[in-house]
Amino acid sequence: MLDPCPREFTEQAEKAVLSPLAFLSVNTAGRLRDEPKCPLRTDFQRDRDRIIHCNAFARLKQKTQVFLNPTGDHYRTRLTHTLEVSQIARTISRALRLNEDLTEAIALGHDLGHTPFGHAGEAILEEISPCGFKHYKQSLRVVDYIEKDGKGLNLTAEVRDGILKHTDQIASTKEGYVVRLADVIAYINHDIEDAIRAGVISKDDLPKEAVDILGHTKSQRITALVSSLIESGAERLEYSPEVERAKNILYEFMFKNVYRNPVCKSEESKAKLMIEKLYTHFLEKPEALPSDYLRLAERFGIETAICDYIAGMTDGYCTNLFLDIFVPKGWSMT
Repeated sequence: MLDPCPREFTEQAEKAVLSPLAFLSVNTAGRLRDEPKCPLRTDFQRDRDRIIHCNAFARLKQKTQVFLNPTGDHYRTRLTHTLEVSQIARTISRALRLNEDLTEAIALGHDLGHTPFGHAGEAILEEISPCGFKHYKQSLRVVDYIEKDGKGLNLTAEVRDGILKHTDQIASTKEGYVVRLADVIAYINHDIEDAIRAGVISKDDLPKEAVDILGHTKSQRITALVSSLIESGAERLEYSPEVERAKNILYEFMFKNVYRNPVCKSEESKAKLMIEKLYTHFLEKPEALPSDYLRLAERFGIETAICDYIAGMTDGYCTNLFLDIFVPKGWSMT
């Protein structure tokens, strides 16, 4: 192996190049379980690779972002959303000389615990489970307890912190906070594009006072929002007052006209019903759970294990399982 090894060379480069506000990989608080260092990759690079290669990441491609079972090929899924968040977050971190590898790992892992059928699935599990359910907490459960046959991915403390705190808490690192900001930038703008494609809104419906400041195209709006954050610097990481106001106007417009639109929500009651019926079924017949989830039930309780199983499903798997359990099959002598 080269001296210094590739990992040590990268660690030295981080110290030489990154901002004093960046979190260096050599300063990690470590993993849940100690393990030897990789000679090729820093700890955060290793975390990123573990996330990309895990089963939960692969399943994101068949999970709803906003539109359930869209007929077109270009609507976002949970996977494409995750990739867009990663790209935006990396751009911000690179410009501010933060740790891009830490940022990328958090971004790629932030939605691993999302349910089938988007926030509708999350809402019904939160309602019916005595343990409650939040996708960001579930994302941490995925990397800590569910992946790799219950052993988890054994990620670093900083990546785990960023995954857990990307929604309603402030991460302990600047990189984690960048992902939180990038998440909102990504979903507002790609959801606008999907809503226009679906005919739910038109470009002309977008509030003029917002698009005149942020831009009339997705690219212009993302650039305006990202540029405003970068101009504020890594210490502040905030929008200018003008950009903040325009973003909030656009955010409120999307909630009123898309996220709560009856057209977009029309199928959600069916999705919730399927998930509720499956939850009740496995609560009454826990032996029907796959063996991996029975082992989780022994550790965490049956309600948590059922949530783990359902949250890990893709939209299609959830639908097919519901049909298999609850819908009669045609009789045949063969």
